Amino acid sequence: MGQNERTGRCVVAVDGPSGSGKSTVSRRLAVSLGARYLDTGAMYRAVTWAVLRSGVDLTDLESVAKVAGEVDLRIGTDPQGYGVIADGVHVEKEIRGPEVTAAVSAVAAVPAVREQLVARQREMITNSDRIVVEGRDIGSVVAPDADLKVYLTASESARAQRRSAEDAADIAATAADLARRDRLDSTREVNPLQQAPDAVVLDTTELGIDEVVARLRALLTERGLA
Repeated sequence: MGQNERTGRCVVAVDGPSGSGKSTVSRRLAVSLGARYLDTGAMYRAVTWAVLRSGVDLTDLESVAKVAGEVDLRIGTDPQGYGVIADGVHVEKEIRGPEVTAAVSAVAAVPAVREQLVARQREMITNSDRIVVEGRDIGSVVAPDADLKVYLTASESARAQRRSAEDAADIAATAADLARRDRLDSTREVNPLQQAPDAVVLDTTELGIDEVVARLRALLTERGLA
């Protein structure tokens, strides 16, 4: 397996909106590379779960930040079996539910929450020799020195179809929710969803997961990293 000759490490940053294929592509790419995998969105979702559980008002930014700072958050980095634990509770299923999904953009927009989690994410990246990290601000904020930055996108209809199939939800309602989250994530003041200037943009609308992974592996091979 090739390694980055310059640093002996390989960090891949994968950004993009919901439904673009980030999670599945990132996990499979990590397995293919023998790398770790970090789902930063799961971290924000777990904190959101803790905030909702605490009962604090989502508009009370100080209280939301306090909960975020106190929650015992543990997230695995095994791409074939990672887990998410918040305050001793396995919350993999709960953080994907509609209640957390509806609130996560608001919690993720709180500057103090982002500051705390970005610091955690950078620490996890530093402690991993090879890692694929996915989110919304990885290439632009969390890991600006990543060896490969990718921005995955897809048409609104394709994204809605994929997400509704995953959640067994109505396509129209899913499309409306994705549009709402896109708007919130792209317009927040701190670390908004955006494409890093040097990111490779890949439209996955007409591509299968294996095709996307193959293209990313090709890019890494060109750079001597795969």
